[in-house]
Amino acid sequence: MRGVIFDVDGTLWDSTEKVLRSWHKACEEHHVSGERITSERLKKEFGKTLEDIGQSLFPELPLDTAVSIAFRACELENVMLPEDPPAVYDGVPELFRALTERGHSIYIVSNCLQGYIETLLGTSGLSPLVTDHLCAGDTGVGKSETMRILIEKNHVPAPVYVGDTMGDYNSTKALGLPFIFAAYGFGEVASPDAVIHSPLELLEVLETM
Repeated sequence: MRGVIFDVDGTLWDSTEKVLRSWHKACEEHHVSGERITSERLKKEFGKTLEDIGQSLFPELPLDTAVSIAFRACELENVMLPEDPPAVYDGVPELFRALTERGHSIYIVSNCLQGYIETLLGTSGLSPLVTDHLCAGDTGVGKSETMRILIEKNHVPAPVYVGDTMGDYNSTKALGLPFIFAAYGFGEVASPDAVIHSPLELLEVLETM
């Protein structure tokens, strides 16, 4: 039995097109042009901390202003996404049910703000299958430390992390845990412990770990 910890964006769903609206709205509120922010650009930012996202998207602005825009965009996401939520990737509901049936426990850890994971779980109906979740908005620290807190809190058995970016990989390896790369997601990872090309492939991969 394992504790399987999932990333959100690029691993469980693709909210990019929906989230794009919140970023443009946040830019508008701060009187900053949002033309540079496209769906493809956003995909490169998912999984980072708000400070890193702000610096990446608005390098010409003072850091506090850049972070303020990023924070506001995430606040707006939590308002706008429940009204028009994206669907989870094909196979995710079946994967979660199968993992539960096989005795594995399911967790989610992300660098998002409070409310984002709750929106995914509430709109997808997956909440009853997830043992616990935690985000940077809950803890005030990055993904690696947030993951450690969740693992210790729940005494997670044989934890493994499933994500789609180098940030996910680095956070996982900082804790010495196995990392499974969701190659269907947004990023690239050079040397993961395993690779899946669709969510349901995870079932077979776990049998070999």
